[in-house]
Amino acid sequence: MTFSGAFPKLKVLSTKTWQKLILFNVEFNFSGDLLATGDKGGRVVIFQREQENKSRPHSRGEYNVYSTFQSHEPEFDYLKSLEIEEKINKIRWLPQQNAAHFLLSTNDKTIKLWKISERDKRAEGYNLKDDDGRLRDPFRITSLRVPILKPMDLMVEASPRRIFANAHTYHINSISVNSDHETYLSADDLRINLWNLEITDRSFNIVDIKPANMEELTEVITAAEFHPHQCNVFVYSSSKGTIRLCDMRDSALCDRHSKFFEEPEDPSSRSFFSEIISSISDVKFSHSGRYMMTRDYLSVKVWDLNMENRPVETYQVHEYLRSKLCSLYENDCIFDKFECCWNGPDSAIMTGSYNNFFRMFDRSTRRDITLEASRESSKPRAILKPRKVCTGGKRKKDEISVDSLDFNKKILHTAWHPKENIIAVAATNNLYIFQDKVN
Repeated sequence: MTFSGAFPKLKVLSTKTWQKLILFNVEFNFSGDLLATGDKGGRVVIFQREQENKSRPHSRGEYNVYSTFQSHEPEFDYLKSLEIEEKINKIRWLPQQNAAHFLLSTNDKTIKLWKISERDKRAEGYNLKDDDGRLRDPFRITSLRVPILKPMDLMVEASPRRIFANAHTYHINSISVNSDHETYLSADDLRINLWNLEITDRSFNIVDIKPANMEELTEVITAAEFHPHQCNVFVYSSSKGTIRLCDMRDSALCDRHSKFFEEPEDPSSRSFFSEIISSISDVKFSHSGRYMMTRDYLSVKVWDLNMENRPVETYQVHEYLRSKLCSLYENDCIFDKFECCWNGPDSAIMTGSYNNFFRMFDRSTRRDITLEASRESSKPRAILKPRKVCTGGKRKKDEISVDSLDFNKKILHTAWHPKENIIAVAATNNLYIFQDKVN
């Protein structure tokens, strides 16, 4: 999975639209053959990659709807007189162990474990039931029948296997499956809980930053993730722009961190917005486990786990917005939470921006590219053209002025196929899937 030149030439694979429902998640499974999305209406839609077809040579790579199910319903907390939205905050796949697939989905309060399985045979010839399902009269049963399996149209079933509830006082912002495949963590603004996938009625609180007096609260947890290979290590980021790495072998309650990652602030660039834009909205370990990536409002930073005092790489996502922070504060866009993702070999990273732009950075060449996910430029198999934002002076023909960017169109959620140059981008209520153009 290497780039031709610096970046893959991305062509449009498919575009899916949700009516009035904003997408809140996109997540490939470990093989990349399934892609799950969660929306504001509490629905999970899973897309499956088409297999090679000689009659349709271009169909390989296309993702079509595989299963759709209602994961969460709106609820009401009568104790706090609070409405709990059904929107899906996070989806995480579990490694596949058998023919079925399992995933975790969560809204603000409740996490559910779903099993997605296929059925293409049905049993016929029961002793106690007729073929239409009605019970037979026991006195009329004179012989023993052995039920036989008969083929039927493929049916994909989604069934909830576990419901993990009543463990979070605040809104859940992260879930992460451990590499031991037995446990996972869930994080809200002030606490992180450790769950066993088999036990729903209790969890262990492993981080608690809630002060005795809430007036002394200075920061909140914004994201948390397990290390991809070391089952005892996890990180969590804060609204102050810091990341803490914790080791569960050290103590049961990980209030004392093992490592503390923070970049010293330049006093000359300090402003009223400094603390808001330094808040980390996403943290992701590299697949190798050597690095981690954090996303704040204006930049993406790559940290070496062996160096805590500063990031080894910093990429400016939309530095041209620094002069617009005042208006972004007034329209609340400054609080948008952008996610980021690695490609399979950890050689490139991707994150979203405004105007339906998304940015890709090549780590070895330090080159970057801006692409746009829009229905106008997303005709099937069209090649995406790089976009440029003009910050001042004379604007060239293909450039877009920073003043004409649409801040209502934003890409907060992106996903990269674990093995190939296929990416999924959620732009409000549209899902775009792009693939590297193979010559």
